[in-house]
Amino acid sequence: MKTTTRRYLFVAAVFVIVIIAICSQLPREKSVNIEFAVGKPWRYEQLTASFDFAVVKSEAYLQRERAKVMAEQRPYYRKEAGIGEAAIDSFNAFYGHELRYIVNNALKRKVISHLQGVYDRGIISSGDLERLQGDSMSAIMLIEQNLARPVLVDDLYTVQQAYESLMAVDTNSLAHHALQQSNLNDYIAPNIYYDAVKSETALREALDAISLNSGVILAGQKIIGTGEMVGEEQYQILSSYRDELNKRLDERGVQMTLVGQVLLVTLLVGAFLVYLINYRRAYLYERNKLFFLCTQLMVFPCMASWIMMNGNGLMIIPFAMAPVMISVFLDARTAFMTHLTIILITSIVVPDPFVFVLLQLTAGIAAIYSLTELTERSQIFRVALVAILCYSFVFFGYELITKSSLVMMNRRIFIHFLLNGVLLLFTYPLMLLYEKLFRFTSDVTLMELSNFNIKLLRQLSEEAPGTFQHSIQVSNLAAAAANKVGASSLLVRTGAMYHDIGKIENPIFFTENQGATNPHACLPYEKSAEIIIGHVANGLRLADKHHLPEAIKDFIRTHHGLSKAKYFYISYRNEHLGEDIDESLFTYPGPNPHSVETAILMMADSVEAASRSLSEYTEESIANLVDRIVDNQVSEGYFKECAITFKEIDDIKTVFKEKLRTMYHTRISYPELRK
Repeated sequence: MKTTTRRYLFVAAVFVIVIIAICSQLPREKSVNIEFAVGKPWRYEQLTASFDFAVVKSEAYLQRERAKVMAEQRPYYRKEAGIGEAAIDSFNAFYGHELRYIVNNALKRKVISHLQGVYDRGIISSGDLERLQGDSMSAIMLIEQNLARPVLVDDLYTVQQAYESLMAVDTNSLAHHALQQSNLNDYIAPNIYYDAVKSETALREALDAISLNSGVILAGQKIIGTGEMVGEEQYQILSSYRDELNKRLDERGVQMTLVGQVLLVTLLVGAFLVYLINYRRAYLYERNKLFFLCTQLMVFPCMASWIMMNGNGLMIIPFAMAPVMISVFLDARTAFMTHLTIILITSIVVPDPFVFVLLQLTAGIAAIYSLTELTERSQIFRVALVAILCYSFVFFGYELITKSSLVMMNRRIFIHFLLNGVLLLFTYPLMLLYEKLFRFTSDVTLMELSNFNIKLLRQLSEEAPGTFQHSIQVSNLAAAAANKVGASSLLVRTGAMYHDIGKIENPIFFTENQGATNPHACLPYEKSAEIIIGHVANGLRLADKHHLPEAIKDFIRTHHGLSKAKYFYISYRNEHLGEDIDESLFTYPGPNPHSVETAILMMADSVEAASRSLSEYTEESIANLVDRIVDNQVSEGYFKECAITFKEIDDIKTVFKEKLRTMYHTRISYPELRK
């Protein structure tokens, strides 16, 4: 099987896995999504009931009915008959021993008769009476002999009232004095007690008896017409109809939902794949970039699905994080396309997809264009602030359009926007993780590596000062050329600073570090070529030792490509005319440049090194030098594997010529002061 075919099959398999992973996490509960609001016109066509259904009362209406029932529900009290009988028996017994000398028989009969009447009427404790009065309860249900009857609270006695009524059975002063000596309060006790079990049972039955429905809509009956205003009654009917529709969805509906989700996700992911094929094909061939993009496609829709099934914090998810990281590691165009694909996939499961897409799309675009190049940590704070403001203003504008009053605005969502911005700040530490996981190199890392105080660069400047100056000149040339053709100037500048670090091992063998003595003079050409070519392997070994990223190693291994150490190669051939030569002894290990940035460095390195050998620096000599070197590299096919155009090569040569003329311009001879 051809390599290209295997590569295409691998990419297809990766995207199939992405589709399966996303669809497996999307919620399966199928629901009818009809949007309507009180005070707003019905936006759809006339709605007619397709089946009979009950109109469910709103929760607020049910709460009012329950409150009314609870306010009107009478508590249950139970009368204990034995308490009154025991009190009368105690009075009779005490009368036989003590009171017969104080109270005559006639007064005794009056007291017993009245005491019987008091207990028949009922005595309630002061605490129970105060509770009833506090609840504004005017009557109770009194249970006597398993029969309940309503009784007014005012018809009941308290202990104090019962005592006072007994003292008033005879208005004669002698009788009143006798009653005072009788200790009648000892025979008065509450005989009515609160029955909590019966009261709670009765209240529960009364609440359960409340009907949940306010009416019935028959099949074929008109519910609402196009353009009609949705009132409170229509809103409840529409809500009931929508809920009933959702209840009638069976397992077949769930299967249809799955088929629809797979179809939409496949179309959206497929559209993203078409974009990569047409505009960023190189990303499909680099597995770290392919896996990075696929990870972003999967993580955010799956996270949103989990949030939707377990809570209501969708707007807390920092969707803008994905385009920010893709913009930093890859490019802004791919960042936008990935973000668009993510929010369209996520919109499948959100309750209000239009508002979701509106908010996330604008916030993502703002985040991308507020971070054109990440070189400082503080820029992440700016991105977070821009995202919060964008969310807030877009949502506020939408609410002004759709809501009739600011009072109806959902203010809590602004707290979600703030939390979203806070979570967006975690983009920076996540970038460090992604750098290690997917072997990326961010602009922040490049800025840190380009610091001359880095140990490796400081060692280069001390042990190979000529090479260090050469690297600086090459970095200036390469960065200017990269800016001209739209490549990453920061990447190529940093790569140029490290491309010759292998010369630290044998600095004296390279002309820029030599003085009057040339150590190659006493070496055979093959050995000299081996030492010169070896600086590539030495550089890679140092790069591994100092944990330089792969992006920088690419510049080390490709800045000579598969070219030859020409000085020693040509010298050897001139001395061995007609002989077969092992050209591998004079050939760099390569590979050739595979990106615009590495191609620029190869050109800049050769041009800068050759420019030092010019006998005179004129505009013509510099132009001829640049054209000869770059055209020779093109003709030898060093740039066939990178996506660089002839137009870009011409622009790069123009930049080199201008820069070299500036670097080697003729200085003015200052006149001497005559004495």
